[in-house]
Amino acid sequence: MPVQTSLIAELEGAIRDGTREKRVETLRRITDLFLAGADQFNDAQIDVFDDVLCHLIKRIEIRALSELSIRLAPVDNAPVEVIRSLARNDEIVVAGPVLAQSKRLTSDDLVEIAKTKSQAHLLAISERAQLDEQVTDQLLSRKDGEVAHSLAKNAGARFSEAGFATLVKHAETDEGLAKRVGIRLDLPFRLLRELLLKATEAVRSWLLRNAPLEARGEIERVIAAVSNEVGREVTAPRDFSRAQELVMSMQRQNQLNEAALLDFAESQKYEEVVASLAALCSAPLQVLVAVMRSHRHDGVLIACKAAGLKWPTVDAILRYRFALHTVPEEDLATAKSEFITLSQSTAVRTLRFWKARAIGGTAG
Repeated sequence: MPVQTSLIAELEGAIRDGTREKRVETLRRITDLFLAGADQFNDAQIDVFDDVLCHLIKRIEIRALSELSIRLAPVDNAPVEVIRSLARNDEIVVAGPVLAQSKRLTSDDLVEIAKTKSQAHLLAISERAQLDEQVTDQLLSRKDGEVAHSLAKNAGARFSEAGFATLVKHAETDEGLAKRVGIRLDLPFRLLRELLLKATEAVRSWLLRNAPLEARGEIERVIAAVSNEVGREVTAPRDFSRAQELVMSMQRQNQLNEAALLDFAESQKYEEVVASLAALCSAPLQVLVAVMRSHRHDGVLIACKAAGLKWPTVDAILRYRFALHTVPEEDLATAKSEFITLSQSTAVRTLRFWKARAIGGTAG
């Protein structure tokens, strides 16, 4: 075969010569030759190019490999082993183009690479025109926020139920991701409802304005149902008797402290949180009940400061006091600033005033 003889002769000359410049020149000439006839070559001829290029790229610098990756990435019948080698290169300038574009890479190739390579490699894979569920599952398992955003906006990415559930879970604390996930037409109804249930009002409003027309009706219905559930959560009657008994028992055994309160908050044990905070700041339970039901956070900050709590505990209480409502990160940042600024003496005086009004059952 003339092509094979010519390629092998040129390869042997490049290897025998040994200079970097000669190898790069040979790489470009062989690549040019392949690209010029790629549409006409049969499988056997492509295999020859594959074998020659695989030998040559073992001794080629990064810049030349990057150039090769860019040139071969969009070619549907590019030499497959060369593509696989480039895709597994640790340098993203080499791997990136083929990871993002080459149709020669199988889902198994992509899953293998996604298990071990860098965030930049994951991002390149996430930008492919088509991705199946096993690849998106693997990418999401690496728990990288930027990759999750890239996948969520990729219309050609398909997700398993578990993959969508992972995206929705990440979106609870990421408004930008919630917006991207919420406008996907393939998001299952159950997970759309869960997303909207935990979303902030700002995200819900954005989704109503920006969702595709065919999805808006569904989003409106879900938001109406969610609003009713949130309202019922705030006003629902609660029985604090068992929580109070537990807290009193813990006090007697010197077990009621900030660590215990933090554990209650992170476990979303609402009644125990209210009863514990009331005990720690020496306030009537009814005062804390009113404080915790309010959508405002200043009352919670005053009670926590009076109890001498540290910010991580306060943060947990604010995050988890409403099971059906997610607190935006910017609101938490504002609350932290206010909490740091608030003096304990001011908090204690305010709490004392609330105690005097406790007979009316309100606080602030």
